[in-house]
Amino acid sequence: MVYPTLRDWLFSVKTFAAAMIALYIGLKLELPRPYWAMATVYIVSNPFVGATRSKALYRALGTALGASGAVLLVPPFVESPYLFSVIVALWTGTLLYLAVSDRTARSYVFLLAGYTMPIIALPSVTNPGGVFDLAISRTEEILLGIVCASVVGSALFPSRLAPTIIERTDAWFRDAAFYATETLSGRMAGSAISGARQRLAATINGLELLLSQLAYDHTRPDVLSRTHEMRGRMQLLLPIMSSLADPLMALYNSGRQSWPEGLDTLIADVIKWFNEPLPTASSGSQSDAIADALRARISAMQPPSAALANWDGALLSNALWRMRQVIDVWQDCRSLRSIITREEGSWRPRFRHWRLGGTERFYDRGIMLFSTGSAAAAVVLACSLWISSGWNDGASAVTLAAVACCFFAALDEPAPFVFRFFVATAISVVAAGVYLFVVLPNVHDFPMLVVLFAAPFIFVGTLIPRPQFNLATVLVAVNTATFISIQDAYDANFLIFMNSNLAGLAGLLYAYLWTRVTRPFGAELAASRLLRSSWADVALTASNRPIDDPRNLAARMLDRLMQLIPRLAATDDYRHPSIESFRDLRIAFNALDLRRVTRKLGGEAPAAIDRVLDGVRSYYEHCIERRKREPVPENLMVSIDAAVARVTAQGLANADVEVPTANSRASARQLREALHALVGLRLSLFPATLTSPAPPAPEAAA
Repeated sequence: MVYPTLRDWLFSVKTFAAAMIALYIGLKLELPRPYWAMATVYIVSNPFVGATRSKALYRALGTALGASGAVLLVPPFVESPYLFSVIVALWTGTLLYLAVSDRTARSYVFLLAGYTMPIIALPSVTNPGGVFDLAISRTEEILLGIVCASVVGSALFPSRLAPTIIERTDAWFRDAAFYATETLSGRMAGSAISGARQRLAATINGLELLLSQLAYDHTRPDVLSRTHEMRGRMQLLLPIMSSLADPLMALYNSGRQSWPEGLDTLIADVIKWFNEPLPTASSGSQSDAIADALRARISAMQPPSAALANWDGALLSNALWRMRQVIDVWQDCRSLRSIITREEGSWRPRFRHWRLGGTERFYDRGIMLFSTGSAAAAVVLACSLWISSGWNDGASAVTLAAVACCFFAALDEPAPFVFRFFVATAISVVAAGVYLFVVLPNVHDFPMLVVLFAAPFIFVGTLIPRPQFNLATVLVAVNTATFISIQDAYDANFLIFMNSNLAGLAGLLYAYLWTRVTRPFGAELAASRLLRSSWADVALTASNRPIDDPRNLAARMLDRLMQLIPRLAATDDYRHPSIESFRDLRIAFNALDLRRVTRKLGGEAPAAIDRVLDGVRSYYEHCIERRKREPVPENLMVSIDAAVARVTAQGLANADVEVPTANSRASARQLREALHALVGLRLSLFPATLTSPAPPAPEAAA
């Protein structure tokens, strides 16, 4: 068992102090529900001041938006209950769709507005004239809790978010070093390397939300910009390293007799550099010098143009080119991490590529519409059951059902989390009942109330910073504070307490059954849709259709891959979908490289490359049509080998020029880039060729 740390205890004490201050001020101001101020403190509080500030701001905006919606919609539609139910559901579904469309901290505005409106509107149907007062008082109570949480969190031992981001990235560096060591050593499969791949993707995904909160942590704009740069390169390391894996494996399997002198030493030194401690202010220049020396050795080993006509020469050139890219990305990551840690220093990027700079993200709009539509339908049905039954406390059931459906709409499998919500709420009902009917009758002043609240709330608060306990403990703290319904004078009725709280539990049980019935698909459906969407983008890259912005297309594909990997179980099967998805991304990137280079080539090479791209497009369109990954047709390998032969033959012809010109040198570089892309396509489309005979030489293919 891991006991709470000093940081956990400090956070819990600070949160409890802010909650008690909010409750005291609410009682003094005679707010209708001062306990909401206390509950709000536990909702918005975070161990890091930047996250607390961002959540506080967005909760204030979301509450104001939801309250405004209630004030505007209740009076004109309250006389038509079923129509009003549909309007509430449409509001909730629309705002929820906006929330799941935004993966930054800003999404909290839309999420909160989505379920705040029914929380205010539904209890007001019996007294529509009081909806404005209810909206104002709830906004005041929540703003009071927000202010108390923000002030106490910022004034008392504030904990910055930046060090935690550094801790997350350090864990990523350790996993990346292990992943690189295994890849460069020829161990491309296994549960350990698959697990590392999943952790790398999960860390990158988690950083997106943290970086959106970093701006509220008094972080300088230049440091924030560098942090985003680092995350972008962290994303690229995985596909580039996987691009290096295939030619290295082919070289390993072809036998060491074809290896140039010094390649073993180079690989060993690259592995050693990857596992070196992260640079400090004094060691940064030394790390850069090592990277420069490794690049120089790679340049010295590049095979001449004549050697590219041989399959081993083409593989070696491809592997060395990918290795240089890996070194560039890794050096950028190390340098940026050092600058972010010290919050000073200049940076000159080593990895410069057309793939950088895209900002587009991938969203599965179909799944998003279905999940938000499911939440809206749950609200309509719950309201209909409430209206038809005439249950006075049914509003509590509908509101908690709406909250639960909204909270977990973005998850692949929301039902287990809704059930945890139900269990935590049941625990809160019991705890609130004990306090309300056993403890509070003996409380005569506020200091005694604080003393009696201190032990359980502080203990629960120590578990909030832990991800595995966060959901349950926050719900227990918030619901217990809400269910006790502390007022300036003790007034407890057991029947009212049971009716209202059993209604809430009934609503959560309904939400659990609803999500279990309407969303039974789990991660398998999401993964299969992500795969088919990636195939469509691969087909686009290999087609002759115009692409508005290749950088954004690359960014979208990379983002989708980072979403897909955590959904796939770790495995040592090289044909597993997670590894196949890396191959899909590499095929797309190689196709984009070929499209970019082909326009600049002359001779017969462009026509041969076009036939390859047409074959790639046809294959992936066939997979989309069949809704499953089909075997790659063998004639596509023949087309690739023919294109390789044309490119190498054209390169050999250029190499025979006695006096190279600037144009001939540029053409040679473009031909080499085309060759690298074609070799990458062959290895990605036909991974079995890692151990199969080499393609024919140019003369045989001519």
